Amino acid sequence: MFSIISGKYIAVEGVIGVGKTTLVRNLSLKYSIPTVLEVVEENPFLPSFYEDMDRWAFQTQLFFLVSRFDQQSAVKKTAAQGQGVVSDYTFYKDHLFASLTLKGDQLELYEKIFKVLQDQVPTPDLVVYLYADVNVLMNRIALRDRPFERSMDRNYISMLSEAYEKHMCSERNFPVLRIDTSSMDFVRNQKDLYEIFERIEASL
Repeated sequence: MFSIISGKYIAVEGVIGVGKTTLVRNLSLKYSIPTVLEVVEENPFLPSFYEDMDRWAFQTQLFFLVSRFDQQSAVKKTAAQGQGVVSDYTFYKDHLFASLTLKGDQLELYEKIFKVLQDQVPTPDLVVYLYADVNVLMNRIALRDRPFERSMDRNYISMLSEAYEKHMCSERNFPVLRIDTSSMDFVRNQKDLYEIFERIEASL
């Protein structure tokens, strides 16, 4: 089974709270491959963003763009050496978030920067897109109880969910495996977790 994953770049994607990082850590343990975990809590603008999105969107997005590019540059070096890696995001997600939160001149400037960087990052061999309905997402966000997520707006999560569905259904840059986790609990239920492993192996 290890040979199926060996040397592959796998990314796990989905809306906030869907369980991306948890699945990535489990994949890393099962297949003995290194992880790339998104820098989230280290973003100094994020708490302010959740309080006032219009005011803090540009600063928040630029921090994420630069940190994600730095990480993906490291992934590219790892892949060039024939090593596998599993990440809890794709670089392309940055553009998805920016398109929802930035407007006017800020979005135009962001687009120029993103276009310069996107051709320099690696493309995943497979993206595992975890889906869950909004009620499930809100419950999972509440359970993990991150301080800066306590004021999370349900409408924002709903908007993100719709954007992810549209994006992943039309994605052509890489293969996408969509898994509906609304009725799954792969944190506590080994059967659910191994079902996801099997679907990933079959996709590869």
